[in-house]
Amino acid sequence: MIVVSNCGLYERMSFTSSQGSDSPADAGQAITLRILSSLKNVSREAWDQVANPGWKLSGRGLLTPEDDCKSLKDLSGALAKEFEPTSEETSFNPFLSYDFLEALESSGCATNATGWMPRHMLLQDENETVLGAVPAYLKSHSQGEYVFDHGWADAFYRAGGDYYPKLQISVPFTPATGRRFLTGPGVNREAGLQALAAGLVQVCQKTGASSVHATFLSKGEWDTLGDLGYLRRTDQQFHWENHGYENFDGFLADLASRKRKAIKKERKEALSADGIEVEWVTGSDLTEAHWDAFYEFYLDTGSRKWGRPYLNRDFFSLINERLAERTLLVLAKRHDRYIAGALNFIGSETLFGRHWGCTEHHPFLHFELCYYQAIDFAIAKGLKRVEAGAQGAHKLARGYLPATTYSAHWIAHEGLHDAVADFLEHERRAVERENEALAGHAPFKNRDAT
Repeated sequence: MIVVSNCGLYERMSFTSSQGSDSPADAGQAITLRILSSLKNVSREAWDQVANPGWKLSGRGLLTPEDDCKSLKDLSGALAKEFEPTSEETSFNPFLSYDFLEALESSGCATNATGWMPRHMLLQDENETVLGAVPAYLKSHSQGEYVFDHGWADAFYRAGGDYYPKLQISVPFTPATGRRFLTGPGVNREAGLQALAAGLVQVCQKTGASSVHATFLSKGEWDTLGDLGYLRRTDQQFHWENHGYENFDGFLADLASRKRKAIKKERKEALSADGIEVEWVTGSDLTEAHWDAFYEFYLDTGSRKWGRPYLNRDFFSLINERLAERTLLVLAKRHDRYIAGALNFIGSETLFGRHWGCTEHHPFLHFELCYYQAIDFAIAKGLKRVEAGAQGAHKLARGYLPATTYSAHWIAHEGLHDAVADFLEHERRAVERENEALAGHAPFKNRDAT
């Protein structure tokens, strides 16, 4: 049984185990679940060690692999396992980094005032060594999540229930797949996930929250949470996969003739207006002037899509200070003035497309900056894929194939739980059918698009 108590700026939930090596701890080993009201209450090193094990960030986001994971393999025996990391444990995800998540808090984008109350969870041993973590927020609304539950909230409200607050497990404003239950490679993954998932339910019950929502999970996390009683949900995005292409023409050679010609035409027309040039700006070349230009584009898109943008100017300055080496701005310039731009973040294997905007509208310029230039960059840097953000079936014709995204939901109220479970069963089948149908219309000629 987990016992919850208040401890100043955070709360602690402690338990001991005597159930053997597959339990949350060795016999007699105390494991603590600590709830943080801010990432400032944990060290950058401790967070990143479980968020992106095997990687080190320095300077303005310079990424280097750590050759020695001994510190993770030798973590006091608690939650220990033989060192067998999976691909999801070894790839670097910029959104899970301390620098990114803490920038959302320090800039005022993800705070109590914006309805994102940080309630991050740490899994610690008796020596307060961090074994695992979860980025978590107690929320008073459903904005900025990209997994839509407004209908659930409305239905529960009409039935006399309070859907908010709810506990959200995610990277705010970021529809990008990645681990949400963070454990180091020397920690028993399943046992750590189970401990964290159980702790979230306890936090939910203690705070009076209606539910737990873990979004854009890895497939493995989704499977395990389903086994633990969470409701499983799927949705769809479009991702481009790099099949060892040497250049963009190599990618085009994989396409059917008609699709290949269409893309060539779009790229030509996108840059046909007098004086349009495209720049890649990253690392030490990024300046506040670049961010000023991009923020103008972001404000235009954000005001049209959401009424008001989620991210403020301070956030982008913090990203420039901390993660410039993990950031790519693709900018279009005309007559020495920036007119459009796309923001991307660079992982160890994936280029993540995030935001786009413009002050001049030119045919196909959106496709050029967001999709084709992203492919060019991924090929040049040897990245395995491009994730181009939420939604957008128009991406299919540009070589981005349907990919399933995963979320899991724990709902306290039995009636709402049962209604949502029935809805999700039908929704999962619909998503599967749509993915299969779209894959059948993929533009590739020489391989199975699925």
